[in-house]
Amino acid sequence: MLASLQESDFALLAPHLEEIDLPTRYTIARPDTLLEHIYFPDSGIGAVMSMLPDGKTSEAGMFGREGFVPTSTIIGDTVVPYLIEMQVGGSGYRIPVDRMREATTSSSTLQVPFIKFMHVFAVQVSYTALANAKFRVEERLARWILMCHDRVRSDTMSITHEYIAFLLGIRRPSVTTALHILEGHKLIRSNRGSIVVINRKGLERFTAGCYGLPEREFERLIGA
Repeated sequence: MLASLQESDFALLAPHLEEIDLPTRYTIARPDTLLEHIYFPDSGIGAVMSMLPDGKTSEAGMFGREGFVPTSTIIGDTVVPYLIEMQVGGSGYRIPVDRMREATTSSSTLQVPFIKFMHVFAVQVSYTALANAKFRVEERLARWILMCHDRVRSDTMSITHEYIAFLLGIRRPSVTTALHILEGHKLIRSNRGSIVVINRKGLERFTAGCYGLPEREFERLIGA
Protein backbone atom coordinates (compact mmCIF):
# COMPACT_ATOMS: atom_id res chain seq x y z
CA MET A 1 0.00 0.00 0.00
CA LEU A 2 2.72 2.50 0.96
CA ALA A 3 4.82 1.60 -2.09
CA SER A 4 1.88 2.37 -4.38
CA LEU A 5 1.49 5.96 -3.17
CA GLN A 6 2.58 8.97 -5.18
CA GLU A 7 5.97 10.24 -4.07
CA SER A 8 4.56 13.55 -2.80
CA ASP A 9 1.86 11.73 -0.81
CA PHE A 10 4.28 9.26 0.71
CA ALA A 11 6.45 12.23 1.79
CA LEU A 12 3.54 13.41 3.98
CA LEU A 13 3.56 10.11 5.88
CA ALA A 14 7.26 9.16 5.86
CA PRO A 15 8.45 11.34 8.79
CA HIS A 16 5.86 9.77 11.09
CA LEU A 17 6.15 6.10 10.08
CA GLU A 18 7.56 3.75 12.69
CA GLU A 19 8.94 0.31 11.81
CA ILE A 20 7.40 -2.39 13.98
CA ASP A 21 7.48 -6.15 14.43
CA LEU A 22 4.06 -7.77 14.09
CA PRO A 23 4.36 -11.23 15.68
CA THR A 24 1.59 -13.84 15.61
CA ARG A 25 -1.35 -12.80 17.86
CA TYR A 26 -0.13 -9.19 17.99
CA THR A 27 -3.23 -7.10 18.77
CA ILE A 28 -3.74 -4.08 16.53
CA ALA A 29 -7.17 -3.05 17.83
CA ARG A 30 -9.70 -4.19 20.41
CA PRO A 31 -13.45 -3.49 20.43
CA ASP A 32 -14.42 -0.06 21.77
CA THR A 33 -10.82 0.85 22.66
CA LEU A 34 -9.40 4.19 21.53
CA LEU A 35 -7.26 3.77 18.41
CA GLU A 36 -3.75 5.20 18.55
CA HIS A 37 -2.10 3.95 15.34
CA ILE A 38 -2.81 2.86 11.78
CA TYR A 39 -0.82 -0.18 10.60
CA PHE A 40 0.68 -0.98 7.20
CA PRO A 41 1.95 -4.58 7.18
CA ASP A 42 4.91 -5.33 4.94
CA SER A 43 4.76 -9.05 5.65
CA GLY A 44 2.55 -11.43 7.59
CA ILE A 45 -1.23 -11.85 7.60
CA GLY A 46 -3.79 -10.22 9.86
CA ALA A 47 -7.45 -10.86 10.61
CA VAL A 48 -10.40 -8.61 11.38
CA MET A 49 -12.68 -10.61 13.67
CA SER A 50 -16.23 -10.12 14.83
CA MET A 51 -16.46 -10.64 18.59
CA LEU A 52 -19.39 -11.43 20.87
CA PRO A 53 -19.57 -10.19 24.49
CA ASP A 54 -18.71 -13.71 25.72
CA GLY A 55 -15.44 -13.65 23.75
CA LYS A 56 -16.48 -15.88 20.82
CA THR A 57 -14.98 -14.68 17.54
CA SER A 58 -15.12 -15.36 13.82
CA GLU A 59 -12.92 -14.01 11.06
CA ALA A 60 -14.67 -11.38 8.96
CA GLY A 61 -11.76 -10.27 6.77
CA MET A 62 -8.09 -10.84 6.03
CA PHE A 63 -5.34 -8.34 5.21
CA GLY A 64 -1.64 -8.24 4.48
CA ARG A 65 0.86 -6.04 2.67
CA GLU A 66 -1.83 -4.92 0.21
CA GLY A 67 -3.66 -2.77 2.74
CA PHE A 68 -3.90 -1.02 6.08
CA VAL A 69 -5.93 -1.28 9.29
CA PRO A 70 -8.09 -0.07 10.92
CA THR A 71 -9.71 1.24 7.72
CA SER A 72 -12.40 3.29 9.51
CA THR A 73 -9.78 5.77 10.73
CA ILE A 74 -9.83 7.28 7.23
CA ILE A 75 -13.36 8.53 7.84
CA GLY A 76 -12.43 9.97 11.22
CA ASP A 77 -13.43 7.05 13.46
CA THR A 78 -11.46 6.53 16.67
CA VAL A 79 -12.84 3.15 17.83
CA VAL A 80 -13.87 -0.08 16.14
CA PRO A 81 -16.40 -2.76 17.22
CA TYR A 82 -14.14 -5.70 16.30
CA LEU A 83 -10.82 -7.34 17.11
CA ILE A 84 -7.84 -6.97 14.78
CA GLU A 85 -4.77 -9.16 15.27
CA MET A 86 -1.97 -10.83 13.34
CA GLN A 87 -2.52 -14.49 12.46
CA VAL A 88 0.83 -15.05 10.70
CA GLY A 89 3.68 -13.00 12.12
CA GLY A 90 5.48 -10.37 10.07
CA SER A 91 6.55 -6.76 10.20
CA GLY A 92 5.46 -3.39 8.92
CA TYR A 93 4.94 0.26 9.78
CA ARG A 94 2.54 2.25 11.88
CA ILE A 95 1.64 5.92 12.09
CA PRO A 96 -0.28 7.84 14.78
CA VAL A 97 -3.93 8.34 13.88
CA ASP A 98 -3.73 12.13 14.21
CA ARG A 99 -0.71 12.31 11.85
CA MET A 100 -2.51 10.16 9.31
CA ARG A 101 -5.57 12.40 9.52
CA GLU A 102 -3.46 15.53 8.99
CA ALA A 103 -1.90 14.00 5.88
CA THR A 104 -5.14 12.78 4.31
CA THR A 105 -6.96 16.06 4.90
CA SER A 106 -4.13 17.97 3.24
CA SER A 107 -4.03 15.79 0.10
CA SER A 108 -7.06 14.57 -1.84
CA THR A 109 -4.87 12.25 -3.92
CA LEU A 110 -3.65 10.53 -0.75
CA GLN A 111 -7.23 9.72 0.23
CA VAL A 112 -8.03 7.92 -3.02
CA PRO A 113 -6.02 4.65 -2.63
CA PHE A 114 -7.15 4.31 1.00
CA ILE A 115 -10.82 4.75 0.08
CA LYS A 116 -10.41 2.24 -2.76
CA PHE A 117 -8.97 -0.28 -0.31
CA MET A 118 -11.89 0.28 2.07
CA HIS A 119 -14.25 -0.64 -0.79
CA VAL A 120 -12.25 -3.72 -1.79
CA PHE A 121 -12.07 -4.87 1.83
CA ALA A 122 -15.85 -4.49 2.16
CA VAL A 123 -16.28 -6.69 -0.93
CA GLN A 124 -14.01 -9.30 0.63
CA VAL A 125 -16.03 -9.27 3.88
CA SER A 126 -19.29 -9.70 1.96
CA TYR A 127 -17.89 -12.74 0.15
CA THR A 128 -16.69 -14.21 3.44
CA ALA A 129 -20.29 -14.00 4.66
CA LEU A 130 -21.48 -15.67 1.45
CA ALA A 131 -18.87 -18.43 1.76
CA ASN A 132 -19.83 -19.08 5.38
CA ALA A 133 -23.51 -19.34 4.51
CA LYS A 134 -23.53 -21.20 1.19
CA PHE A 135 -20.32 -23.22 0.77
CA ARG A 136 -18.95 -26.44 2.24
CA VAL A 137 -16.23 -26.35 4.89
CA GLU A 138 -13.59 -27.71 2.50
CA GLU A 139 -14.47 -25.05 -0.11
CA ARG A 140 -14.25 -22.32 2.55
CA LEU A 141 -10.91 -23.69 3.66
CA ALA A 142 -9.60 -23.74 0.07
CA ARG A 143 -10.63 -20.08 -0.28
CA TRP A 144 -8.95 -19.20 3.01
CA ILE A 145 -5.71 -20.95 2.00
CA LEU A 146 -5.68 -19.09 -1.32
CA MET A 147 -6.19 -15.76 0.46
CA CYS A 148 -3.26 -16.57 2.74
CA HIS A 149 -1.18 -17.62 -0.27
CA ASP A 150 -1.89 -14.25 -1.91
CA ARG A 151 -0.31 -12.49 1.05
CA VAL A 152 2.84 -14.49 1.74
CA ARG A 153 6.03 -14.97 -0.28
CA SER A 154 6.11 -18.74 0.06
CA ASP A 155 4.06 -21.84 -0.73
CA THR A 156 4.51 -22.88 2.91
CA MET A 157 2.36 -21.21 5.57
CA SER A 158 3.00 -21.76 9.27
CA ILE A 159 -0.35 -22.07 10.99
CA THR A 160 -1.95 -24.68 13.24
CA HIS A 161 -5.22 -26.58 12.82
CA GLU A 162 -6.44 -25.07 16.09
CA TYR A 163 -5.95 -21.53 14.84
CA ILE A 164 -7.65 -22.26 11.51
CA ALA A 165 -10.64 -23.58 13.44
CA PHE A 166 -10.61 -20.47 15.62
CA LEU A 167 -10.55 -18.13 12.61
CA LEU A 168 -13.15 -19.97 10.54
CA GLY A 169 -15.45 -20.53 13.50
CA ILE A 170 -15.56 -24.31 13.08
CA ARG A 171 -14.52 -27.32 15.16
CA ARG A 172 -10.96 -28.60 14.92
CA PRO A 173 -12.04 -32.06 13.66
CA SER A 174 -13.84 -30.31 10.79
CA VAL A 175 -10.56 -28.58 9.86
CA THR A 176 -8.69 -31.90 9.91
CA THR A 177 -11.32 -33.54 7.69
CA ALA A 178 -11.32 -30.63 5.23
CA LEU A 179 -7.52 -30.66 5.03
CA HIS A 180 -7.57 -34.39 4.28
CA ILE A 181 -10.05 -33.76 1.46
CA LEU A 182 -7.79 -31.11 -0.08
CA GLU A 183 -4.78 -33.41 0.34
CA GLY A 184 -6.72 -36.23 -1.33
CA HIS A 185 -7.18 -33.99 -4.37
CA LYS A 186 -3.41 -33.30 -4.28
CA LEU A 187 -4.00 -29.57 -3.81
CA ILE A 188 -2.05 -29.09 -0.57
CA ARG A 189 0.21 -30.91 1.85
CA SER A 190 -0.61 -30.50 5.53
CA ASN A 191 2.12 -30.93 8.12
CA ARG A 192 2.02 -30.29 11.83
CA GLY A 193 1.78 -26.52 12.17
CA SER A 194 2.02 -25.76 8.44
CA ILE A 195 0.22 -25.99 5.09
CA VAL A 196 2.02 -26.27 1.75
CA VAL A 197 0.26 -25.23 -1.48
CA ILE A 198 1.14 -27.65 -4.27
CA ASN A 199 -1.60 -26.94 -6.85
CA ARG A 200 -2.74 -23.31 -6.84
CA LYS A 201 -4.94 -23.56 -9.95
CA GLY A 202 -6.60 -26.67 -8.60
CA LEU A 203 -7.38 -24.90 -5.33
CA GLU A 204 -8.99 -22.04 -7.25
CA ARG A 205 -11.23 -24.47 -9.13
CA PHE A 206 -12.09 -26.32 -5.92
CA THR A 207 -13.53 -23.17 -4.28
CA ALA A 208 -16.52 -23.43 -6.66
CA GLY A 209 -16.61 -19.65 -7.11
CA CYS A 210 -16.31 -18.36 -3.54
CA TYR A 211 -12.75 -17.13 -4.30
CA GLY A 212 -11.83 -14.66 -7.01
CA LEU A 213 -14.25 -11.76 -7.31
CA PRO A 214 -12.83 -9.64 -4.43
CA GLU A 215 -9.34 -10.32 -5.77
CA ARG A 216 -10.32 -9.19 -9.26
CA GLU A 217 -11.90 -6.08 -7.76
CA PHE A 218 -8.60 -5.30 -6.03
CA GLU A 219 -6.70 -5.60 -9.30
CA ARG A 220 -9.27 -3.47 -11.13
CA LEU A 221 -9.12 -0.59 -8.65
CA ILE A 222 -5.64 -0.79 -7.14
CA GLY A 223 -3.46 -3.05 -9.27
CA ALA A 224 -1.90 -6.51 -9.32
